[in-house]
Amino acid sequence: MGYLFDMLFDKYYAKGTMTGKENIATTELAATEARVLLALEEEGGKWNQRTLSAKTGINEDAVMQTAFMLAKQGLCEIEEEKKVYYRLTEEGRAYAEDGLPERRALYFLIDRNGATVEELRDAFGDEVKIAINWLLKKNWARIEKRGEERYLIPTIVLEESLSGIDEEILNFVSGGATERGTLADRIKNSGILLTEEELNGFLSQLSSRNLVDSYSRVEREIAISEAGEEEILSRRGISVEDEIAQLTPELLRTGSWKGRKFKRYDVNLASKEVFPAKIHPYQRLLDRMRRIFTEMGFVEIKGEAVQSAFWNFDALFVPQDHPAREMQDTFYLAARKRIEASDDLIEKVKQMHEHGGSLNSTGWGGEWKRELGEELLLRTHTTAVTLSYLASHPEPPVKVFCIDRVYRRETIDPTHIPEFDQLEGIVMDKGVTFSNLLGCLATFYNKMGFPSIRFRPGYFPYTEPSVEVEVYMAERGWIELGGAGIFREEVTNPVGVDYPVLAWGLGIGRLAMISLGLTDIRDLYQPDIDWLRNARSFR
Repeated sequence: MGYLFDMLFDKYYAKGTMTGKENIATTELAATEARVLLALEEEGGKWNQRTLSAKTGINEDAVMQTAFMLAKQGLCEIEEEKKVYYRLTEEGRAYAEDGLPERRALYFLIDRNGATVEELRDAFGDEVKIAINWLLKKNWARIEKRGEERYLIPTIVLEESLSGIDEEILNFVSGGATERGTLADRIKNSGILLTEEELNGFLSQLSSRNLVDSYSRVEREIAISEAGEEEILSRRGISVEDEIAQLTPELLRTGSWKGRKFKRYDVNLASKEVFPAKIHPYQRLLDRMRRIFTEMGFVEIKGEAVQSAFWNFDALFVPQDHPAREMQDTFYLAARKRIEASDDLIEKVKQMHEHGGSLNSTGWGGEWKRELGEELLLRTHTTAVTLSYLASHPEPPVKVFCIDRVYRRETIDPTHIPEFDQLEGIVMDKGVTFSNLLGCLATFYNKMGFPSIRFRPGYFPYTEPSVEVEVYMAERGWIELGGAGIFREEVTNPVGVDYPVLAWGLGIGRLAMISLGLTDIRDLYQPDIDWLRNARSFR
């Protein structure tokens, strides 16, 4: 109901639509309105919805709705204030009772005049990392190496080891949910002087340690207005008469509704907005892409995120000295593994790189090194998956696609992240041509809602001819969304494919930004509840 209260407040009060006497109701007050108005008159004080509910016997939701209706008529005034409350987590409650790990570890060190890391591990188990980390951060201990052993030596004596401010805050909050202002007063009264910024720092620290969490609540105070008091006087007292809020079959059958008063309803009030559960907008976009390609007769395939350099680069005829293979572009795992391919296939790829194999090609020259192909990495594209599938299905027809995560060493900014999704696809069949490739891509983008598409010549190491796909947006012009082409024979020949292979790799993140109206790709992964509720749907 809180959302409805905010909506009513914005609509009728905060926007200045309640101007006072000119809005006084000329009709008879409803029973609940009369009861609340009479309660507000008593002692002329201010009430919150809990105390007003207790006074009138009306539940809190209904009493607040009634107050908004009275405020609309100018008979009462509503003031609101957003307050932040803090409470301990389950872990925080345990530490408030037993002491923080670093505090207990400090006493342990003082008792022994220092201890090894292993001794601390034996004494504190899973908490040892937390204890050592915060002992060092708080300068309560230092590490000293004695031979092969690492010792933690306390830097303060027992008399100096009074409670820290973070520990005091845990104690102040341990009694239950504590309002921010109340917490600040407790800290001040204890003799601890903190600026607002310093208090925020300690609260953020406790929150990051999962010891304290917070929530906000809008507190409202309701008071009778001068117009409300005049209304009571002008009516020479207000009587409270029971009303019928719902016409039931029993009332109709017995006729007991006759002569009774019915509760008034304002049909102009907006209804409560409902936010049903739904799939994340980005996931809905991915599902839509899957559905489009499935309807076009494609089959989805999957593959491992960790690939060998052989399938990620070598089999795609990317030279072993290509800049894209360097550490600054690729996440290598500092490990090697035997290439998962037949010796015959590996030998054909080797010959293709060195001298062009059996084709009329010069290859890249030099020596192809098997150990470089055995290096493991996080795949930089999903083409490694589709090519591996093609190698095991060399006979036509093949129509497959893959939507999955890829990884590249990118500096994070509004248009780049190091982990993103890519849409990859291939068509292998007798007689397919470059025109078939363009038609397939045009059909996909048309179904995605982009009627204006163009293709520009491009370059990719493993396709020829190659194109870049662009779509037109009225507010942004032409935007490049991916690359495509026909696999070079240097790629298809070693894996035993004798027919043309149409291939494409499309960036999903940029397409998602356009479809969802975003300017920062990082927003796709932010837990913004308002954006999640209002983001457009995809059918």
